[in-house]
Amino acid sequence: MGRLSVDLCGIELDNPVIPASGTFGYGYEFAEYYDINLLGTFSFKGTTREARFGNATPRIAEAPSGLLNAVGLQNPGVDKVISEELPRLQRVFRKPVMANVSGFSVEEYVEVCRRLDSQEQIGWLEVNISCPNVHGGGMSFGTDPRQAAAVTKAVKAVTKKPVIMKLSPNVTDITVIAKACEDAGADAVSLINTLLSMRIDLKTRKPLLANKTGGLSGPAVFPLAVRMVYQVAKAVSIPVVGLGGVSSAEDVIEMMLAGATAVEVGAANLVEPCACREIIEQLPAVMDQYHINTLREIIGGTN
Repeated sequence: MGRLSVDLCGIELDNPVIPASGTFGYGYEFAEYYDINLLGTFSFKGTTREARFGNATPRIAEAPSGLLNAVGLQNPGVDKVISEELPRLQRVFRKPVMANVSGFSVEEYVEVCRRLDSQEQIGWLEVNISCPNVHGGGMSFGTDPRQAAAVTKAVKAVTKKPVIMKLSPNVTDITVIAKACEDAGADAVSLINTLLSMRIDLKTRKPLLANKTGGLSGPAVFPLAVRMVYQVAKAVSIPVVGLGGVSSAEDVIEMMLAGATAVEVGAANLVEPCACREIIEQLPAVMDQYHINTLREIIGGTN
């Protein structure tokens, strides 16, 4: 057990740094830049039952200290993930991987989770009930505690793997949703996903995104993410995975002090493909600077 190691739902990670879903593909693309086995794990691209092309373009827009995206869950569908993406990943990644699951109905979540549960490579199922970039699914489940609980309970009934419910920040009180998921059997929660946002082109007077709105990520959302992680960690007894604007080793430690057991890094990967490697390399020096012996000891260390 090393200084950086943490335990996430009974699976030990060498370190708490996890590239977030949608920013790391299926992993092997980043393996061209560095040995991705340095990571604690990573959450692969959000996977649905059927293949999805995603939203119309343009679907990326810049913002001060952040990025808006409305990709719309583009993915090849669960069948091809199992038959093509996971075998390709296995050649470059030796650790359990986190599967991100999206859906437009409880039945779809259940079917995708059932299919992925049989895959030995997968360590956790991160069930996304928080995507703000699709119509008729995603975030609609994450803004109602009853629906969030229904998805959680249904998924838990068909899988033996730890289930991490990915929560939406686009709610009045995120702790209510988190507690509903915990009561329904969730093994952990992850938060936050992106914030529903919009930008307008002054020349055309039209939205910059074809979808009109998109999810804001990046450093701009970090203080909000820390606040929500802190509140949820105080409200539930299951592990919390913190994410939202994390881009440095200092940010990882701040998230863990707020109550996160592990920390996902999202938009930073799009700016610098080696961002997670650099964060992991810098963590020991930053820990020394703040007199931290092990990362486990600081989880929830803020009163």
